[in-house]
Amino acid sequence: MTLCSLFKSDVLNHAVEINGTPETLASIPIDSRLTISNMSTEWGALAYEAALYGNRTTKKRINHKRIDELFTNPPQADYNAVATPLHELARENIKINRAFLVSCTNSRASDIAKAAKVFKDAAKANPGTKPKVADGVKFYISAASAPEQEAAEAAGDWQALVPQPMPSGCAQCIGLGTGLLEAGEVGISASNRNFKGRVGSRAAQMYLASPEVVAASALRGTVTGPGAYQVPADWSGVDYGYGTGVEPTTEDNLASFVQQMDSLIERVELATAGESDKTQTEILPGFPDKISAQERYKSKPFERGGFGIWAQQLVGLEKEEVTDGVNYDPDFGAVAHPGDILVSGYNFGTGSSREQAATAILAKQIPLVVAGSFSNTFARNSINNALVALEIPRLVERLRAHFSSKAEEKGEGEGDGKPVLTRHTGWTLTWDVRRSVVEVQEGPDGATWTEKVGELSPTVQAIIAAGSLEAWARAEVAKLGL
Repeated sequence: MTLCSLFKSDVLNHAVEINGTPETLASIPIDSRLTISNMSTEWGALAYEAALYGNRTTKKRINHKRIDELFTNPPQADYNAVATPLHELARENIKINRAFLVSCTNSRASDIAKAAKVFKDAAKANPGTKPKVADGVKFYISAASAPEQEAAEAAGDWQALVPQPMPSGCAQCIGLGTGLLEAGEVGISASNRNFKGRVGSRAAQMYLASPEVVAASALRGTVTGPGAYQVPADWSGVDYGYGTGVEPTTEDNLASFVQQMDSLIERVELATAGESDKTQTEILPGFPDKISAQERYKSKPFERGGFGIWAQQLVGLEKEEVTDGVNYDPDFGAVAHPGDILVSGYNFGTGSSREQAATAILAKQIPLVVAGSFSNTFARNSINNALVALEIPRLVERLRAHFSSKAEEKGEGEGDGKPVLTRHTGWTLTWDVRRSVVEVQEGPDGATWTEKVGELSPTVQAIIAAGSLEAWARAEVAKLGL
């Protein structure tokens, strides 16, 4: 899991195979493989497979040489999510208000057994005293499924815990039901996502941990583990990189410069190559040759995978009111207007498997999303629902360079000392669909530049014109008289 988080470019939109010696693979139980499989969505992988034998396909991509290179040139994360060693958190004495052993990720019978063991060990250490959840803490448990709960009950593990039980199924993990975090509260959960506002108030904090740590924390009332944790002798802390505002090194700046020069050379080569009618995209009758609009830019990294909206947890379509983006920016609804172009960062849509991630944006009448890169799953859902997604890494980097959050934090920008989460840039993007070229005007007096982009094929045009893949398919079936 750590390697997949570090080698993001190798994982995004790929199938991930976990391999090793027969002894190593045999040591990973099915439940743990299911947890890893669930987490593969968080990395942006399309599929996950745990090999049963051999070591076949990962040697070229993940090996000692590449790991050595990783330590020499640490990756630059595009999100703020970090993993903090338990012994660091434990000594901070972080008080919690709610503990959650929920979700299909870490609430199977084996996970409940691990949490129950913490309670059973506490009972053995204090004979005659039944373990009790700490004062001021509420402990919620929901099995991954009814059969998993039955298995936990049969083993006596469900009864060993002292939680507030709930029926199996989706609940707090997606911000539903009772027990949601309130403003100022701190929670700890064995689920797989802790985006701001996902499990209640945006002004609350949520830590992700194993079932054992969740159970121990519920008993203690602070973030802690079930046993003694020794700090390694050579421990010097975790280097979180850009996620915590660490200034780039000379090597980082040099690598960035080389990348920019490579991009410039590629653009020059494309510009001088010339175009012919044969290389231009066919435009269906009635489909626009050009698409143009002003840009709304999400300027601060979201909690996961870049600047993504993660609309599947944010959408509310009742009475035509759309709350897309409010977990990220409460003012998003007022800032964004119909017809705007939404520009985001990298890995947009990672972790999203549901169509609401695309339909929520469409409900806001935003027809086009631009990002540095997309999760293939989100991109496919976008096409299926007639939301246009366009990758323009250069635009993302230009916006980041132009709208500096650091300047705002110093009171030098439009944020008056506070970062602006979503801004109306005043920039204009014009997409020449036939030539597969975009032109960006950086404000009324700013620079103008062009960039070659991916082709919008006639097939995708037809789906967009029909309003969705389903509508297109129905029309095609009708043509056949079926």
